Amino acid sequence: MTRENGRSTFCIMNTSTANTREKILATAEQLIYQNGIQATGMDLLVKTSGVARKSIYRYFATKDEVAAAALNARDVRWMDWFRTESSKADTPEASVLNMFDVLKGWFESEGFRGCAFINTAGEVGDPQDPIRLIAKLHKQKLLDYTLELCEQLGIADPHTLARQLLILMEGAITVARVMGDYSAAESAKAVAQLMLEQRLRSSS
Repeated sequence: MTRENGRSTFCIMNTSTANTREKILATAEQLIYQNGIQATGMDLLVKTSGVARKSIYRYFATKDEVAAAALNARDVRWMDWFRTESSKADTPEASVLNMFDVLKGWFESEGFRGCAFINTAGEVGDPQDPIRLIAKLHKQKLLDYTLELCEQLGIADPHTLARQLLILMEGAITVARVMGDYSAAESAKAVAQLMLEQRLRSSS
């Protein structure tokens, strides 16, 4: 085998390995979002993904490791999407309010089942469990992004406003999922707008 052929073979193997791992994670994420962690066993993962059990264990030692990796991947993808969509506005104030429009679009999308991180955190009792820690990190990232927008408003105490907006968003997500009321995003946006107007007036 030539050196060049060896590199080609190595690249093919790496691509195959990456594709298999991604397939496992994509399937696990879908199943967990639809059914929860407890209802997503290895048998179901094997059947749905088409990946042999032995191959899954080559990448992940336990089901919990699969779940954690799948949720980490979802966290990165969801936050990238949310930041990109929310930032499609002309001003910081518009970006803040646009977060609620983005949420409404998500609520109305096919297959919406609430927040995967709230859902899975509710299945785990130990606050130090990796699943709970991933959920906490996800919400912290959402708070950090909201704070970024609030700091651009030029108001006093943007941290407090960011936390208040996070609570509005989380409340809207919960109402949309539990009550099936997707207009919760619009209601939360109306409250956010009042809060923004008050803060901007007091800072002017």
